[in-house]
Amino acid sequence: MEIDLTKLNPDVRNLNDMREVIFDKEWLKTAQNAPLYYMYRGIEENNGIRYDITVLPAKMLGKEFVKTKGHYHIGKYGEIYTVIEGQAIYVMQKKISDSNIADAYAVKAQKGDVVVIPSDYGHITINPSKTEELKMANWVASDCKSDYSLFEKLQGACYYYTKEGWVKNERYESAPELRFEEPLKEVPKDLEFLKDK
Repeated sequence: MEIDLTKLNPDVRNLNDMREVIFDKEWLKTAQNAPLYYMYRGIEENNGIRYDITVLPAKMLGKEFVKTKGHYHIGKYGEIYTVIEGQAIYVMQKKISDSNIADAYAVKAQKGDVVVIPSDYGHITINPSKTEELKMANWVASDCKSDYSLFEKLQGACYYYTKEGWVKNERYESAPELRFEEPLKEVPKDLEFLKDK
């Protein structure tokens, strides 16, 4: 599906919306507010499933690669992402309690790859390129709401992706070693699992 984004008005996530979740606090002290990524929501809607596109230009947040803010879904909603252009790293974490993580894994995805976010996992998306824009589509239930508060409180996901590689977020009481999974090659035919059970 080819969408002309120039005809649509995105929601813009600025640096000032993200300050709590940025790894490099020293860089933040002098960083000026600027747009970090663009969310084109509700491009299409069908049978209670919404289709969105998000664009993350290549950018460094000090030592850290640009990322989305991160959220958990309120309720048992899954989500599916497809990389349209560029590359992405999706980080998923399942909590036992607010700052104790039972499972954490990352999926590296290229153009055409598909990543499923399980319903009980918080997640962020990272653009790991210094030069290439990331454009991705997602399918999510139209009535799904996002909760950003735990990522704000703990200043990000349980792992940051930096120029030096992966860094554990020390604000979490416990988090397992980050494991890696492979992406899918196509979107599942039946999207009913995206809806709240």
